[in-house]
Amino acid sequence: MGGRPRRNEGQRVIIADTSVWIDYLNGRITPQTDLLDDTLVEGTLAIGDIILLEILQGIRDDQQYKKVKTKLSLLEQHNMLSTPIVFKCVNNYRSLRKKGITIRKTNDVIIASFCIDQKIQLLYVDRDFKPFCEHLGLRSAYIET
Repeated sequence: MGGRPRRNEGQRVIIADTSVWIDYLNGRITPQTDLLDDTLVEGTLAIGDIILLEILQGIRDDQQYKKVKTKLSLLEQHNMLSTPIVFKCVNNYRSLRKKGITIRKTNDVIIASFCIDQKIQLLYVDRDFKPFCEHLGLRSAYIET
């Protein structure tokens, strides 16, 4: 991760979920980590506060923590939870529950609901985001071919 890339006005921002970041930081090469790397270079990647929290709290090594914290702080930052988003989260969770779908983590409900509300594509590998795409309009940044 180099210096702070600049985003062109016409470029859409993408947010990568924690699961993709973990693979990326651990050196795993996947289509999602390749896309994450591309968006870093293009300057189209942003990060949410909840994702930043999840990433940083999982780093045990102090030197790696400081390095990752510094680099991630350079990305465009989004506060993902506000009172209006809380109600959207509740509605989205309840809507999926009525369809027989239970999302395992509250953070995933927040991240998906924020991205839906802000019309931001989400780069993910976590299966809990798929119902948000299929039923609630979440847009995936990675389309499998």
